[in-house]
Amino acid sequence: MDKESLKQLLKEQNMMFNTNSTKEIVYRVQKLKKLKSILKSKEDELYDAIYKDFKKSKFDTFTTELALLYTDIDEAVSKVQKWSKRKRVGTNLLNFPAKSYIYPEPLGTCLVIGAWNYPIQLSFAPVIAAIAAGNTVVLKPSEVSSAVSHVIAEIVNSNFDKSFFHVVEGGVEVTTSLLELKWDKIFFTGSVNVGRIVYKAAAENLTPVTLELGGKSPAFVTKSCNLDVTVNRIVWGKFLNAGQTCIAPDYVMVESSIKDEFLEKLKERIIEMDFSFANDNYVQIINDKNYQRLKGMISENKVYYSGEFDEASRYFPPVVMSDVNFSDKIMQEEIFGPIFPILTYDKLSEAISAVKKLPKPLACYIFTGESSVKTRIVDEISFGGGAVNDTIMHIANSSLPFGGVGNSGMGNYHGKAGFDAFTHQKSVLDKATWLDPSIKYPPYSLKKLRIIRWVMGA
Repeated sequence: MDKESLKQLLKEQNMMFNTNSTKEIVYRVQKLKKLKSILKSKEDELYDAIYKDFKKSKFDTFTTELALLYTDIDEAVSKVQKWSKRKRVGTNLLNFPAKSYIYPEPLGTCLVIGAWNYPIQLSFAPVIAAIAAGNTVVLKPSEVSSAVSHVIAEIVNSNFDKSFFHVVEGGVEVTTSLLELKWDKIFFTGSVNVGRIVYKAAAENLTPVTLELGGKSPAFVTKSCNLDVTVNRIVWGKFLNAGQTCIAPDYVMVESSIKDEFLEKLKERIIEMDFSFANDNYVQIINDKNYQRLKGMISENKVYYSGEFDEASRYFPPVVMSDVNFSDKIMQEEIFGPIFPILTYDKLSEAISAVKKLPKPLACYIFTGESSVKTRIVDEISFGGGAVNDTIMHIANSSLPFGGVGNSGMGNYHGKAGFDAFTHQKSVLDKATWLDPSIKYPPYSLKKLRIIRWVMGA
């Protein structure tokens, strides 16, 4: 779409929002149910599209993309009435006689910019939250996962009125044009660098944003952990989606006394899992550019284990690097791929200090059998979210707000937090007229001041 068409689209969505139709709970529920029905009816097309982009299996597509969306929709449908309800709150003595309320109201016209690594889930999850909150939505899927983008556009634009929910496809030029418009909310999932561009563009119109970014997420492995379970869960979390997961453990900080045993078990488990396209448990790197970027991050002299590469099919095997230092190239940026650097530490205080020198990560994982270790790491390191003795799975609990902090993002969503991300909490003081104390009106006096101080507890 050209700039004029985008302006017209936004105008139509503004007009639609101003009819107040989207604010009706029945309307929101109807649209959410319709979206779920459409997604279910088009599952095969989505499976085919994501296989073209990633060689991703139906199993992984359902478990990591569609299942989460169906759960999101079901929860929103069942709870949107409660979430949207006016809430009575307390009123202070200074405002007597009055009642106070908070009205959750939709922000208006929303722009959602999706990411390529989980192109279905990361496109629709914010959309579900926006619809549940009563907004209109324009979705811009990532052009990098082009096959999925085309299918998303086809199934949405042929089933929803564009004044309510519409998909716009395109590359950087289209995204730039969209960001020049005045939205009531922008939700972006992607890299830190692009996040800065989105934030800067939103600032021009004072548009509120949610930024879901990334970072180098650490996994602490202590000598008190259940090592077999630890390795199992770390290998699964790291190599899921070939490491192209924003909350994948980026690197491991392992206690030096168990380093050798950990590395050996890590290698054994990777071999046992046999990550391959044929086994339906692995995906290809999204494009040649990212494939070459990842290859350039490997220091051959530090490779502990590696499978066989196949550039023709963009198969990038699990690679484990040991004896890594924070000064190594692999530690200078988020990996976003199946390379796993292993660092060691002797004292937990030194490990925590080293991690805290890096930008705040999106996730942190702690494998330990000691509650004191868990408490110390959680208390001392700032991160978006995470898990103790697991990886990734905190994202599957909608009661846990999902989002970053600092460089890893701002704002959060999922469940009620997603509804709140697209909602303004409007505060209203409803005051009675049967009493109108003169104390706040001129003429002022020391007596009035003393009374006011007493009422305010000052």
